[in-house]
Amino acid sequence: MFRYKEYIFTICETGSFTKAAEKLFVSQPSLSATVKRLEEKIGEPIFDRSSSPVSLTEAGKEYVKYAIQIRELERDFEKYVFDYGNLLAGKIRIGGSSFFSSLVLPEIISEFSKENTKIEFEIFEDNTKNLLVKLRENSLDIIVDNTKPDEENISSKAYKSEQLLLAVPKKFTINKRFEKERLTAEEIKANEHLNVRGIDFSKLTDQPFVLLRRENDTGKRAEKLFKKYEATPNVVFYLDQQVTSYNVACAGIGIAFVSDTLVKSIGASPDVYYYKINDRLAVRNIYFLYKKNGYLSSACRKFLETNAGKKEDI
Repeated sequence: MFRYKEYIFTICETGSFTKAAEKLFVSQPSLSATVKRLEEKIGEPIFDRSSSPVSLTEAGKEYVKYAIQIRELERDFEKYVFDYGNLLAGKIRIGGSSFFSSLVLPEIISEFSKENTKIEFEIFEDNTKNLLVKLRENSLDIIVDNTKPDEENISSKAYKSEQLLLAVPKKFTINKRFEKERLTAEEIKANEHLNVRGIDFSKLTDQPFVLLRRENDTGKRAEKLFKKYEATPNVVFYLDQQVTSYNVACAGIGIAFVSDTLVKSIGASPDVYYYKINDRLAVRNIYFLYKKNGYLSSACRKFLETNAGKKEDI
């Protein structure tokens, strides 16, 4: 009954029997006849052909739901068979935002690959929402992100913690009040910033800020900090990327929240001072996310064992 499920998936994707036939390299009459036989076997139509594009009937929606489950089981079994004959070989499909894909994953993968030369990586760059969809659909094996979703079917392992810092343009006069609290990029790279108290965030809430939108974890934490100190932020820009907000701060426009991960990766700017924030909200984990009930290949398990699982959740 599910032998031709890929035919059904392709028709759903294209919305047309003709386009689906072209994509599947079969004739349109042959495709129509196959679907018709399947519908006769089920006893109900799968598609409503009166609409354009064609749409699924209620029976069709149920068929697709079960067909997706069967496809996932088939993929899990394929991974198992591959593992059986190719111990510690294979491919890991890993995803992250542009920040993690460019600044975090290359270092992790490079280090891991020194000891695991037979394991290949395929990196997917997208926003967290789309990456989670790919993970649920088994199009990805692992995601790296600083947000742990509250979902039953998603498991997480902490990779490491990171500290949010403030990048304050040097031309801001507020810097004169915090000369003793200033940090250099070299101190941050050496993790010396972890042992200092940091500044009182409430002393800066009246300054102009460059914030990330609240869909981003950094944006959410900034919003919580302002709320905690009962302050309304003076926002110059709302942006999508942490690197962009850092560059805007370096241009002297506003204070930006940046992670020590970014400062360690990009390095110092001569145009800003760095400060640690004395608040628990400024500390978070970077996580590896994966499907709880999905089959993890030996390559994925090795990757997680090497890079995660030993860090306590915060």
